[in-house]
Amino acid sequence: MVTVTIFLTLCGCMKPSLRVGNTAEITIEVTEEMCPAFDEVVVHRVYSTWSMAHHMELAARLVLAPHLDEHEEGIGSHLSIDHLAPTPLGHHVRLVAEAVELGPTTLVCDVTAYHVRATGQNVVGRGRQVQRILPRKTLQALIAKAER
Repeated sequence: MVTVTIFLTLCGCMKPSLRVGNTAEITIEVTEEMCPAFDEVVVHRVYSTWSMAHHMELAARLVLAPHLDEHEEGIGSHLSIDHLAPTPLGHHVRLVAEAVELGPTTLVCDVTAYHVRATGQNVVGRGRQVQRILPRKTLQALIAKAER
């Protein structure tokens, strides 16, 4: 517990405005670059799972970023995705991240991806993203150590 107390003093615990229930969202149009391709050959003209992963990470980051103190930074530590249905090239996907768990140094977001159509929205993906919050100096030291 002493270690946790020291770490919390170092990281500052984020701003109190970060709470369970906070949300952020993005909407994207599926482009050719977002289609699954192997050896530069597009396999399907639909939204790829790896693009969905990127956009889920981005939406979750937007939940956290406004609530970081100047000396803090978030780093992703987990992402899981169930890609449930295709979204064709040129169509829109709306990704909504919601803070569902919050610890002294951890934010967990559930992220839902919707295929947006004139007739409504269908769920095409569900995910969970975890971010750890560290002092910037600690993160810089970890990156420097990894570079050696």
